[in-house]
Amino acid sequence: MELKKNPKADLRRNSSFYFVLGLALVMALVYGALEWKTYDKTSEYDISLNVEESLDEEVPMTEQIKTPPPPPPPAAPEVIEVVEDEEEVQETVIESTETSQEEEVIEVEDVEVDEVEEDIDVPFAVIEDVPIFPGCEGASDKRACFNEMMQKHIRKNFRYPEIAQEMGIQGRVNVMFTIQKDGSIGNIRYRGPDKNLEAEALRIIEKLPKMTPGKQRGRAVRVPFSIPITFKLQ
Repeated sequence: MELKKNPKADLRRNSSFYFVLGLALVMALVYGALEWKTYDKTSEYDISLNVEESLDEEVPMTEQIKTPPPPPPPAAPEVIEVVEDEEEVQETVIESTETSQEEEVIEVEDVEVDEVEEDIDVPFAVIEDVPIFPGCEGASDKRACFNEMMQKHIRKNFRYPEIAQEMGIQGRVNVMFTIQKDGSIGNIRYRGPDKNLEAEALRIIEKLPKMTPGKQRGRAVRVPFSIPITFKLQ
């Protein structure tokens, strides 16, 4: 038995028309959503400042104060009176220091002037008669003998300080002293790298014997002398 179809009951008859209509509605909704705009609410009142164009207060004007002119100077007197000075001024009289021929001239005897001996220091290198070290009285070259005997004295009395040896201290001590006019040793000065070495150098110089003083032009003078003492560990 073959079934018969009713043309009104066919659902696919207007399907293409409804599809196009639905597509047009969707596109219209999408376009309207994209083009939809919103605006902020604005106030209807004026926000400008209320500034009055005219000022109610009046500004006072500055007035210039005129100062009165200075009074005129007093008029000069017509008659000038001369007043005499009644006080007497004592004049200073300067007497002449020149002698007249009538005055007697007193002869003055010769005045003896005592020579004052000046204490001067003459260096050892330029003194005429060098100080004589004991034992150099008969030497022909007393200057060379003095230096030789000085070296012998240092070698004889030299003793290396034990503290300086333990600490490994060595160096040179420069000693300066003065041979006085009586031949004694004075004004000892020294400078070195360590106080123990300086003390030993001072002890050696203090043991120097008394010498014959040096002379300049036949007069005893003080003679400064300097010598280095070297401390060196073996």
